[in-house]
Amino acid sequence: MHYAPGQEPCPLPFSPFKACTIPRPIGWISTTSRNGVDNLAPFSQWQNLNFNPPMVMFAANHRTGARRKDSVVNAEETGWFVWNMATYDLREAVNISGMDTGPEVDEFVAAGVTKAASIDANAPRVAESPAHFECRYLSTHRLSGGDRDTWVDVVYGEVVRIHVNDEVISPEGKLMVPKIKPLARMGYYDYAVIENTFEMRIPGAPSSLQAGMEGRST
Repeated sequence: MHYAPGQEPCPLPFSPFKACTIPRPIGWISTTSRNGVDNLAPFSQWQNLNFNPPMVMFAANHRTGARRKDSVVNAEETGWFVWNMATYDLREAVNISGMDTGPEVDEFVAAGVTKAASIDANAPRVAESPAHFECRYLSTHRLSGGDRDTWVDVVYGEVVRIHVNDEVISPEGKLMVPKIKPLARMGYYDYAVIENTFEMRIPGAPSSLQAGMEGRST
């Protein structure tokens, strides 16, 4: 089976595109509007971009003439957004925060999660989440969605502060991923939870590459 997206109809009843790019980290983004309303929303297009300085991105779709995502607008207008790690234990809250609501709705309240103050960013963090990035907004790159009358706002930010709950840090100073149980987006309505990890090292790699792969901070 093969087909050309945008030129040929998909031969399957469900598009395989998002079901192939898996698992995808979830950008659980909190922002505060210039009117002081807190917002919380999940995005399945989220990724690290760089390590020094640490930079991230998330992407939000919308149709021509439709209201742009509150997370995008708030980040642009205030200069800040916060990423909160989505976990299996928080899966219901993540799902509820994805509901289509107006800018006057505080999804922290709707999802039943607690607000924790940030240090640099104006937006609160999800207190129940084990890790957070406070991000300074850098720019938005808007891409056309083609003949489907859609647009994609790609938002870039620099991570200026990282929070990690001490309870999920191992004695050697690494995140205990099986204990955290991060939530990942799959295709369709499917999600995955990371409960097992394994290690691989590139044979013969120089120490500088090994340190970079491992993420050593010194």
